[in-house]
Amino acid sequence: MVKKKVLTFALTLVLGCSLSRAASNVLSAPGGASTPTGAPAAATVPAAGSPSAASAPAAGGAVTPVGTPSAPSGGESASGDTPGDNQAVSPLLERRNPRYRVEIGDVIGLDFPFTPEYDENVTVQPDGYISLITLGDMHVEGMTMPEITKVLRQAYSKILHDPIITVALSNFEQPYFIVGGEVGKPGKYDLHGDTTVTQAVEIAGGFTYTSKHSHVLLFRRVSDDWVSARVINVKKMLTAGNLAEDLHLEPGDMVFIPKNKLSKIQPYLPYLLPYQLFRINFNATTAYGY
Repeated sequence: MVKKKVLTFALTLVLGCSLSRAASNVLSAPGGASTPTGAPAAATVPAAGSPSAASAPAAGGAVTPVGTPSAPSGGESASGDTPGDNQAVSPLLERRNPRYRVEIGDVIGLDFPFTPEYDENVTVQPDGYISLITLGDMHVEGMTMPEITKVLRQAYSKILHDPIITVALSNFEQPYFIVGGEVGKPGKYDLHGDTTVTQAVEIAGGFTYTSKHSHVLLFRRVSDDWVSARVINVKKMLTAGNLAEDLHLEPGDMVFIPKNKLSKIQPYLPYLLPYQLFRINFNATTAYGY
């Protein structure tokens, strides 16, 4: 009977302590909300206008972990370089039907129908400038004829009212192509009409015994900074009798024919053959016991 009373007293004491602890937790929670024991506390959002409100992330926003560098401002990457420094430079696409651009040595004719006293022919100087009698020097290298006409009309509008001017090429460098490497007559040739790679090789004297027919290179300038290169297997085309892949040349193209493997080791053959003959004779004499 005594044991039963002691056990009942102990249970009552434990239950009273638990209720007292729960009551204290309820009273200490803000706003009267209770927080379960062992559960993570809810993140409090600073009030608007408080100093910590600017540093608090928006609802649903990503939080930057501690120690992780944030993205630099001003469009710079983490390495300190601007995005333009790390962007890969891609070649410019070749324009369809490009206009002729004035080069050094070209002769340009200026014709004024209503003021012929301003007519003149000017030559593009080595520095890319032309010298006008009335307006002085003007840079025109690399410009097309419509661009030059527009620039000259704006320049002459300072001394003429609504000038009418006709600009034309009086003389210019003839279209050309270059053939180099293992051909009979490498050099620079005028491009007359439609010419293909195989025709260009024949114009330059044809292949030699040191030519590598299966690896003919065609270089073509796409822009000021990029040059395209294509490999043409002329040997395969001539053997099959099919010139469907024979490319047509454009002004400024260069055709290069490299050496074959035999021609690369040919300069060393005079130094190798005597040694080979000596080794054969030496082996023969030792075999017979001489």
